Amino acid sequence: MKSQQWKTYAFEFLSIFVAVISAFALNNWNENQRDHRAETKILTEILHGLEKDIWDVQENMTGHQQALKACAYFNRVILGQETNVDTVQNYYFGFIRDFISIQNTSGYETLKSRGLELVRNDSLRTDIISLYEYQYKTLKTLEEDYYELQFQENYFREMNQILAPHLQFDDQGDITGLSLPIDIGEEERQLFQSYLWKISFNRRWILKFYVALEKKIERLRQKITIELANS
Repeated sequence: MKSQQWKTYAFEFLSIFVAVISAFALNNWNENQRDHRAETKILTEILHGLEKDIWDVQENMTGHQQALKACAYFNRVILGQETNVDTVQNYYFGFIRDFISIQNTSGYETLKSRGLELVRNDSLRTDIISLYEYQYKTLKTLEEDYYELQFQENYFREMNQILAPHLQFDDQGDITGLSLPIDIGEEERQLFQSYLWKISFNRRWILKFYVALEKKIERLRQKITIELANS
């Protein structure tokens, strides 16, 4: 009798144990599936954001490159070399133009709110954190706060005092040309050229950062694409 009761109790205990373990496993599986779906959704959002970021990076790179051409143009102007004065409007607009860094961080912010460990691939997670927490923040600081790169604030007033008297305007107030030569003293000319040199140097420097950033974004896009394809 006791043996029979023991077997009954053992069977009931085993049944309960199996049921609890099964429920736990099912719940764990459901949680893993939810996490996997969330990871896929967030990585997709980050990928779409990176596509927009690469466009903004390329736009800013183009702007800095055009500004370098403008600096070369005004260097020729100030030296009295032959120059096409009809193009002065575009160069005048661009040579001390500043840029801002527009970054699509909504996907990354969602990931942080859910927990960075949601991305299971350690290497991928590290690359994502590095891009958003270091490269993007560094770029934003350089373009918008770093004093050396605030060209409008630092150079426009003094350089414009030399250029403005020689600009030609139409009835609508648009710049149409430039009266040459620009008659200034040697000291003033050298000061103007020193500004052009410093502007050009800093633009080349920030362009190197942009080139490295563009490559990093492209690599991250590829890694996320592969991760999504294998998920």
